[in-house]
Amino acid sequence: MNTIIGRVTKNAEINQIKNDRQVVNFSVAINDSYKTKDGERREQTSYYNCSYWISPNVAKILTKGTLVELSGRISSSAWIGKDGEIKSGLNFYTSKIKLHGGGQRLDATQTITRQTSQPQNDSPFAEETEDDLPF
Repeated sequence: MNTIIGRVTKNAEINQIKNDRQVVNFSVAINDSYKTKDGERREQTSYYNCSYWISPNVAKILTKGTLVELSGRISSSAWIGKDGEIKSGLNFYTSKIKLHGGGQRLDATQTITRQTSQPQNDSPFAEETEDDLPF
């Protein structure tokens, strides 16, 4: 089980697949910094395409800018784009979601109705602004 912490880059979407199953798709950006051997500080952002299969109701709280901690499985994918260039991406199959700043851990054994019934403007991140966000 892997854990990542990052910000949702756009509002989550619910997609319908065969057998009437639903999956919540969203993406997360993770900022990382490091120093080069010359002592110069560098910033690097990694993006993960995330999917959550347990409950579609979680899409209501996965809005752009929300800071989340995700547990699950990481995979990578590669393909050839329409332009003939090789493309790649990181995928995260999410099994647990924790909202930072007062959110609760969400998993298959807990209900999320209490969190999803709150209006969106009650988010602790609604007034937060950071100039270093990648979106």
